[in-house]
Amino acid sequence: MSDIYIPGVKSRFNSEKLIEDLMKVERLPKDRAEKNVERLETNKTYWQDVGRRMSALRDSARMLYSFQNPFNDRIVNSSDELAITGTATREAVEQERYFTVKQTAQADRFLSAPLDSKFKVESGNYSFTVGKDEIAFNFRGGTLRDFTEALNRRGRDKIQASLIAVKPGTQSLLIESKITGEENRLGFSGAANSFGQQIGMIEPAYDSRNDISKGAAELKAGEKMSFPVNPGIVSSSSLVLRFDTLTTIIPAEAWVQPKPPPGPSIPQSGSVSYGGIVIENDSSNVKLPAWSPPPPPQRIDDLGIISLVFSDGSSTQLPAISDSNTFSAHTYRLDQVAAGKTIVSVDINNRNTHRNISVRDIQVYDPSSVGGVKPLNAVSGAQDAIIAMEGIEIQRSSNNIDDLIPGVTLTVRNASEKPVKINIEPDREAVKDAIIGFVGNYNRLIAEVNVLTRSDNKIIEELSYLSKEEQDEYRKRLGAFMGENSLVQFKGSLQQAAMAPYPTQAERDLTLMAQIGIGSDVGRGGASTGYDPSRLRGYLEIDEKTLDAAIASKLPAIKDLFGSDSDGDLLADTGVAFTLERLTRPYVETGGLIALKTGTVDGRIGEEKRRIDTLDRQLASKEADLKIQYGQMESAYNRMEQMQGSLDNFSRQNNYSNNR
Repeated sequence: MSDIYIPGVKSRFNSEKLIEDLMKVERLPKDRAEKNVERLETNKTYWQDVGRRMSALRDSARMLYSFQNPFNDRIVNSSDELAITGTATREAVEQERYFTVKQTAQADRFLSAPLDSKFKVESGNYSFTVGKDEIAFNFRGGTLRDFTEALNRRGRDKIQASLIAVKPGTQSLLIESKITGEENRLGFSGAANSFGQQIGMIEPAYDSRNDISKGAAELKAGEKMSFPVNPGIVSSSSLVLRFDTLTTIIPAEAWVQPKPPPGPSIPQSGSVSYGGIVIENDSSNVKLPAWSPPPPPQRIDDLGIISLVFSDGSSTQLPAISDSNTFSAHTYRLDQVAAGKTIVSVDINNRNTHRNISVRDIQVYDPSSVGGVKPLNAVSGAQDAIIAMEGIEIQRSSNNIDDLIPGVTLTVRNASEKPVKINIEPDREAVKDAIIGFVGNYNRLIAEVNVLTRSDNKIIEELSYLSKEEQDEYRKRLGAFMGENSLVQFKGSLQQAAMAPYPTQAERDLTLMAQIGIGSDVGRGGASTGYDPSRLRGYLEIDEKTLDAAIASKLPAIKDLFGSDSDGDLLADTGVAFTLERLTRPYVETGGLIALKTGTVDGRIGEEKRRIDTLDRQLASKEADLKIQYGQMESAYNRMEQMQGSLDNFSRQNNYSNNR
């Protein structure tokens, strides 16, 4: 059936196949051009990958010596991160400090009594205060949830309210200040005052403040002073004692040992004369006791200077204050220092010999009382953070303290029972990570160059860190740039730069990366393990223990090894990282070698694509001509067949006529 010829449907001579066979021959130049374009595009991708590897190495090298290098980063290590932590900027100075956290900064948080879930809040002008800030709004009345949402819309970053389901059918209203510190107390006024009392959140309070002394009183070394409390104050858990102290150290004068006393003055014994003869009396002989010089005056340093005297005649000494050249605050809960007794006086005894002490504003007050009210259910009360830095007491309204150590922000978290050591030191982990990243980018670039310029499959097998997919991809690239001298020379320059010595100012004996555990043969520790061709490829190895030890003890020298200033212009001009960055720069910068290579490839791709376009037009024209020619041949053959048929019919008709 395949040989049946149907006029107008199928070519008698299978012209389509003949034309296609002829066109296959004609398309060979185009096919070669398309394969060339594909090869050029693949080569462009390889050059771009090399460029990316070079850029990665350049970036990691520049990171090791630029202004943002990790050698200048600082971290804060705390011996008790549950008590105090910190962060440091690059401006922080390496140092060690000890802190004791006495209390953390807190904000007022007041809870109401359990309320029915259907409780309605009356309309009115509600006013709350947080320190000196006022939050006031008109409420049209509604449910507790309506009131909570209205307060939160206006409170924003100062005050917040929330509902807590205590048990089914009831809920308590929690109102809290969002600003910590003793001065940022939560206050109620207007409709808020009556509302707070209605829901069992606050109650009226009377002013319990008792100013025992106002202003500052200075006690010279050795002086005493007593401040009577009339009437006496009965200690309770709601009252606190507060005062400020300032100390002035008196420079000690050099002690001069006194000379021994001269002893008694004895007159001369006299003489007698007779007949021209003079007889002298013997001198008086007084036996004096041995001289013992007096001891130097004793220096007394005693900061336990303040005592509370009670109505029963007993007394108790308050904890020792700390030296401070500015007034620092001290606060004590009376129930903890007075044990329920009645205070009748506050006595100050400056027993110090070289210290004057000033005491200011001694007062007793109820810290929970503000604006004539105090909370009934205080979840927490407003208070400052109080920490002691090596004996110096510091008080701040926030738990984040950034004005104590330059460049360091401390975060107070919990009270500590013993001093917490804070170390401000270099971020050695960041340095190590940067160095490892630098070595990794160096090795990946060397591997890329080795694969492209060599045809030995062992190069890929040596790269054990590659996945199977990466190995297969590298096998496609193997030897793609054989004979590309620019890459071979570049690799040699990298190897030479990585192994070269560089001067370090911090430690002159450290000049090679191998001395900090980075080199082409550091993994063997000097032991001979035979010939290993992979060690000749230019890869770097890291001896992590040696690197850790060097980072721990020789950090300034390592910084100089990677990049340092040798001419005093404050710009790095030598070092491993500086040299490698300078070597890669001409290749990856705008208009560099990689750009020139890819640009050249783009030009050749453009030429080939234009050639392909021309060949496409020529092939289309050629195919059209062949179709016309074969069509004409088919048509001529058809006419010849028709003529032959006509002649055959004519002959048959003549024969028929003659036979008749």
